[in-house]
Amino acid sequence: MTASPLGVFPPKPSALAEMFTGTPSLIGAIHLPALPGSPHYTGQPVSEIARFAVEEAHAYVDNGFDGVIVENHWDIPFLKPGEHGYETAASMGVITAAVVGEFGKAVGVSILSNAGECGVAAAWAAGASFVRVNQWANAYIANEGFIEGQAAKTTRFRHRIGADPVRIFADVHVKHGAHAIVADRTVAEQTEDAEFFDADVLIATGSRTGDAASVDEVSVIRDNTVLPVIIGSGITAANVAALMKECDGAIVASSVKDNGRWWGRVAGEKVRELSRAAGK
Repeated sequence: MTASPLGVFPPKPSALAEMFTGTPSLIGAIHLPALPGSPHYTGQPVSEIARFAVEEAHAYVDNGFDGVIVENHWDIPFLKPGEHGYETAASMGVITAAVVGEFGKAVGVSILSNAGECGVAAAWAAGASFVRVNQWANAYIANEGFIEGQAAKTTRFRHRIGADPVRIFADVHVKHGAHAIVADRTVAEQTEDAEFFDADVLIATGSRTGDAASVDEVSVIRDNTVLPVIIGSGITAANVAALMKECDGAIVASSVKDNGRWWGRVAGEKVRELSRAAGK
């Protein structure tokens, strides 16, 4: 990584090194069943969903991954930031706490869509170490409508509740979004925006869930930040070795599911294959 182009803040210790011992850091995404309050919720007790999350986490960690991130991916259609109810924060906190109880602090939270404050609340209550926020800086048109960056509100909320240790994993040039609003800002500039708005780890993604990130785009992000850079979609056993040369780790899900899609169950043998391909 190069020196910070901003020259504003002192260098941060690597958030990845704080949480994970493995290099590169491989993080498995746990896609939860629908939670209370969402249209597809069927009345399943939260304790059962927590057991599901722990089982999925074991499939990742027992087969070579360094940690996991718990995500409410079945809460479709996703709400905008600030619209999530108490039931979402509470459910995510309880479920994530069960995973933290098994695996310690190498656990994160992602509440869709872009719910930085709700994610921080759940993560802090659960003892998790980080949250993923897709639209951290700038604004986009996404499936949910007009989405603004959540950095200002989330960092203030995090500080207000004493949750400063919760690290921010922020996407650059986010997936599932139209970038026409910021089309005059290059990926390099958007990288600097995310760093300037106090993210801890930057994420490069493809255009949608399961799509691979461009090597060129990963390189641009890496060359314009001093923060760790990970890839947030599209990692497979076939491409992981090449892509890990360009970054510090990855969030992985679809390619290690039994059906190759995000809604499948994590397949331990696929996780082992990918871990080996990454040199773990």
